[in-house]
Formats: sequence, C-alpha cells, structure tokens
Amino acid sequence: MKRSLARGAFSLAALSLAAAFAAPAQAKTEITLSRFFGACDAEYGNVNDVSKASGECGIITTLVNQFNATNKEDIVVKPQIIEWGPYYTQIDARILSHDVPTISVMHEAVLGDYVKRNLVEQLDDGFKSVGIDKKDFTGHAHRGVTFAGDKTYALPFDTHSWLWHINLNLFKKAGLVDANGKAILPNTPDELLAQAKQFKDKTGLPYFTVPIANEAAAQMRTFDTWVYQQNGTLFPSGPTKIDLHNPASTNALNLYDKLMKAGDITPGLDYGAANQAFENGKAGVLMCGTWVIEDFTNLSKKPDSALANGYEVVPFKNLYQKKAVWADGHSWVMLKGGAKDEKTRHAALVFLKFLYDHDADWARTGHLPARQSVIDSADFNALPHRSDIKEIASTGYSLPNTVPRQFAIQQIVGEEISNMLSTGKSVADVQKDGEERTNKLLSK
Repeated sequence: MKRSLARGAFSLAALSLAAAFAAPAQAKTEITLSRFFGACDAEYGNVNDVSKASGECGIITTLVNQFNATNKEDIVVKPQIIEWGPYYTQIDARILSHDVPTISVMHEAVLGDYVKRNLVEQLDDGFKSVGIDKKDFTGHAHRGVTFAGDKTYALPFDTHSWLWHINLNLFKKAGLVDANGKAILPNTPDELLAQAKQFKDKTGLPYFTVPIANEAAAQMRTFDTWVYQQNGTLFPSGPTKIDLHNPASTNALNLYDKLMKAGDITPGLDYGAANQAFENGKAGVLMCGTWVIEDFTNLSKKPDSALANGYEVVPFKNLYQKKAVWADGHSWVMLKGGAKDEKTRHAALVFLKFLYDHDADWARTGHLPARQSVIDSADFNALPHRSDIKEIASTGYSLPNTVPRQFAIQQIVGEEISNMLSTGKSVADVQKDGEERTNKLLSK
C-alpha cells in the first residue's frame, strides 16, 4: 500500500513537472509606436545604450531598443516610422480604417484638433498609475497638453523653438563683438537694420539666411515671434477669425519686408540650402530651430569649418517690448482605439513613463526638456549652449490651443510672407490675401 501511494505521488509530481515544461511562455504585450524623426536602423538598430546615440532619430531609436531590452513586464514596442510630410494624413487614414497605433507622436499645435474630435484619451489617471508627475511639466509644456480645466491629453516630450544661430567669426569681421567676444545684437528694429547694413558693408554678406523657397513654416515662426514680442495676437476676435491688420502684425511684416529689400536676407534658398549657407560662412545669422544646435556645435569643433571656434546661439532676439518667441512641442498621445484592452493600455503607460524618465536624453537633440527638474539640473546646463536658451521654457508662446487647423494656418500665412520675400508682393496684399484664405478655411 505504501509503495502504491509513493508510486502515485511520484506519478503526480512527474505529471506536474512535465506540464510545467510543456506550458507556453507568458505572451509578450506588443504595442505600436507611430512616429516621424526619420529612420536610422543601419546605425542604431542594434544599439541599446542611449548614451551612445545622438540626433533625433538616433536617440528615439535607441530609447525604444533600450526599453525593449530592459523592461521587466515583457512589453515589446514596435515602431512604425512615417515620413514627416504625410504623417498626419496617414494618422487620419488609420483612424478611419480602425488601424490605430497604440502611441503616436503629435505636435502640440495639432493636438487640439484631435481633442476636439474626441479622438485622444485623457491621461491624468493613467499618469498617476505609473508615476508620471505632471507638476514637473514646464509652463510651456503644460499649456501645450492640457485642455478644459487642466485635463491632460498627451505626454509632453520637449519644447522646440526658434533661435538665432550666429557665426561669430563673421561678426568679428563686421566689428559686432564685445570685449568678451560675444556678438553685439540689436534691441530694436531700427538697430537691427543699422547693424545688418554694417554687417553687409564690412563682410559683403547678408546678415540673415532663412529658407524661403518651398517654405512656409520658417516665415510664420519669425512673424509669430515678432508679433508676440509686441504683446500682439492674431486672433483678437476669437479662435476662428485671424487679424493680420493689427499694429503688431503690420510692424512685423514691414520689418521683414525692409530686411529683404535691403539685401539683408539670402534670396531664394530652401531649407537645406539656407542651412548650408550658414555652415559655409555665407551669412551671419541663421533663423532656425533648436534641433540643429548639436550639428553646429560639432561643426564648430572642426578647424576647417567656417564656424570653427565661432558658433553662438541665442533665443530669437527680442526687438520689441518683451521676451517672447514662437514655440511648439512634440508630445505622445494615445489615440482612442489604439489600446485594445487594459493590458495593452497599461503597457503603453509603462512605456510613456520610460520616455518621461528619459526626457534628459531627448534634450541632447537641442530641444528643451518638457520637465522643469531636467531644465534645472546640472547635467542639462552643462550641455553646450543650453543655459543660453533655457529661458524659452517660460518665454515660449504658441497660438491658443482653441485655434483650430494651426498647421494649415501656418502654411497659408507662411506662404504669403514667402511670396512677399521672393516676389515683392506688398505688405497690404499679404494681409488681405492671408486673412481671406485663413478665414475661409476656418469658416468651413
């Protein structure tokens, strides 16, 4: 009897052991991540250490790799890389076809359109569940992702803004540096025009390079900045009617027109050519964004570069009443229908917490962090030029998030300004046509 019982116990143990070996491994939770920022798998596809990455594409690619390699919850992030140009068109098409990504990158200027259409999940409770503290968001980041009484609809990832990138070597040649070797910069529109003339007289080169050909965004960012610096607004009568005839707008357009007619802006260049003109020492100041700081810093370390030991960058120079500059931000959203169940939703939030924890790594791109604690950190301030531009976290301004179709507005008004710069179209016609086209769009 005892032998029989022992045999039975042994058989049960053997069966349990066999069952354990036969049981399938716990299924991994896959989430999809739609993003732009380019593809760079050839260089970073197998890199799991974000400290070894650089640039937007390299850092986001490596962050995903690192999360997949280190998270303890068997979560796998599957990137879906979309070209920047058609990105939002493709996102809209995927929503309509019920092929919704779990997480998507989204500009904060665009976010309001998706919130109004009830397409984005509110994330306050989700943030609390994984330990994302929205109190650490900078002022600009907080404004960009909150609606209707402080309800949060995205995780802010950065603030990107408009800067003056300066060739100090050319400024020295123009006699526009101080005793400390810093660029002497204007404080008023008249000072800008006078210094631009001095720069051209001494160097034979235009003061500014900025993309004009096939470019609308650059013009709108400069125009917005000069309007904001005058405490102006483009929507004094509400979010669906633009006003380009107000004094601040008129002043900004007239300044742009005067600079172009005086030969102080490189003519006819597209985005790539404008950047190359600056890199090659063909202009004193490039109007461009935070995302090129790293590239120009690296160039300034090369002895054969036109920027060798002569690169400076500052927030877009204040020429009017207050410090202000156009700013936007990249954020991460969870579109409705992307997380099919609670397990997937939790996995998405865990990944968002990982991105929140690595905001400092993303800031190496040149974008400003979305977290105030990172901006205040010694590590961030030790990065090249970051202490010079960190004020933008509080001086950056955007259109109110109640204004719809902001990218379309940027395209229309930017096109009109580009036409003025390239064809001599009058300021009055820019104002008239820009208003008519924009208000027709917003009336639909």
